[in-house]
Amino acid sequence: MSTTDAERDPLLPKPVKPGEEHGQGPHEISSSTRYSILAALWTATFLLTLVATLLPSITSEFKQSNQASWLGTSYMLSTCTFTPLYGRLCNILGRRAACQTALLATLIGTFLCGISVNMVHLAVARFLTGVGGGALPLLAMIVTGDMYTIRSRGLTQAFNNIFLGLGLGLGGPVGGILNDLFGWRWAFLSQVPLFGFVIVLISKSLRYVTPGRGQSAKEMLKRIDFGGCIALFFSIGSVLTWLSTKYNDDLAWTDARVIVPLVLAVVSLILFLVIELYVAVEPILAPSLLKQKVPVLVGLNNYFASLCNFSVMYFIPMWFQTVPLDSAAIAGLHLLPDSIAMGTGSLFAGWLMHRTGKYKLINMIFGVLPFCGVISIIFMTEDSGFIQKWFSIVPVGFGNAVIFQTVLIALQAHLSESSMAFGTAFGQLFRGLGQTSGVAISSALFQSRLDAELRKRIHVPGADQIIRDIRHSLSLVASLPPDLQRAARDSYAASLRMVFVLAACSTLVAYLVRLPIPEKAMEKHEAPARPTESETESDATAAVRR
Repeated sequence: MSTTDAERDPLLPKPVKPGEEHGQGPHEISSSTRYSILAALWTATFLLTLVATLLPSITSEFKQSNQASWLGTSYMLSTCTFTPLYGRLCNILGRRAACQTALLATLIGTFLCGISVNMVHLAVARFLTGVGGGALPLLAMIVTGDMYTIRSRGLTQAFNNIFLGLGLGLGGPVGGILNDLFGWRWAFLSQVPLFGFVIVLISKSLRYVTPGRGQSAKEMLKRIDFGGCIALFFSIGSVLTWLSTKYNDDLAWTDARVIVPLVLAVVSLILFLVIELYVAVEPILAPSLLKQKVPVLVGLNNYFASLCNFSVMYFIPMWFQTVPLDSAAIAGLHLLPDSIAMGTGSLFAGWLMHRTGKYKLINMIFGVLPFCGVISIIFMTEDSGFIQKWFSIVPVGFGNAVIFQTVLIALQAHLSESSMAFGTAFGQLFRGLGQTSGVAISSALFQSRLDAELRKRIHVPGADQIIRDIRHSLSLVASLPPDLQRAARDSYAASLRMVFVLAACSTLVAYLVRLPIPEKAMEKHEAPARPTESETESDATAAVRR
């Protein structure tokens, strides 16, 4: 057996059984099997993004537009809480079982979204969807890392990002069309059989040897960081509740509904850190990575870049529906250039890294594009020209694709083989936190500014009720009398501009944070480095060593 193959053997080898391909490693499987695995995971990532353009229709039906952010934040809450856990589950349960778990949660959550009867049910269903859906891009990264060397990995990962970008771009218009033709529920229900097909394909194809197999269920459960997940859940959930009660519901700072979640957030965060540093057997926030320069810088970059990305992605459709009064389908179609740019940027970065074996200069040059694109969006008005309206988002998508692609390879290039799975999850934890912040913080800022802007412009009798109605139903804007409609459209434009200013500041901070990430040349046929004894001792648990 080659050195590369030996390095990828599971820590707990499992006796070979008939029908298990003689314990083949990820480099030994056939090309057709490898492509089946990638096709399944890429299809799953493609299906994840329909909600942004459906928000106005959903919230208008339930008369709760001011709570629309909870549909995004509930998904992001579960993504932040559970996605880092999948890095460990890949070693504990194996790659196939981890993928099956994520896909099944996504399928059930998506189905429940389609049959929800109110906003609470829908938010809970979105949370369940995020338990699995948020982990699918991470699992695709880990499986790609298993099957390809570091230099080839970037180009292969680019195709995964292309499918994710297509989902982000096409999900908007497809979701809008399904909403316009059949109602928003079918935008969710139509995905259920597709996720079922992906589960079958993964179960059949993803059978190469993975760490952790051969243990009893009891031994596996002992290694899962349930305490850390619960503490992280309460910490993030409390922050989201605080932002919602303070800014969406306009409660005073002295109100108990504002104070209690803020205190719970701080206490839960402290508890999470104690569990991760001193209690958990295999913590989702690996202490060994917190001591390393590159993982920390990549994590901070992922947070701020994702905050920018999701602030723009979630609020651009709203801008087109409330300022120029476009339909949901047209508003969603404005995400298509971003989708194409993301796919192109990922492929370009992957090809260039594969060709040159370097990533830093690519990141520094193209990493300024998101800032340029957001600046153009900030100055966009309903009278702006075709190019500015449709293509200002292109630098954002292209630049962020290059950023995430290059920092992922930078992170994995500095990780040992033993820490690749949970090290990748470490970076995704901060990316998930940034995505959640991009929705929650931006929503809080938007709602706060919208209330103030509407009160500056509307002074007719019954103004308070009119303002509440406008905030609670986006679709109401188009049916208002001309004078009130003008006030509402200007208020939305001014409020959304502040969201985009936040996005610009965030992407600028991300650029400055990643400047110190060092270059590490990649040999053309380099195999992942074998972990040293000290690395294995610091990152592998006693359960694994046994």
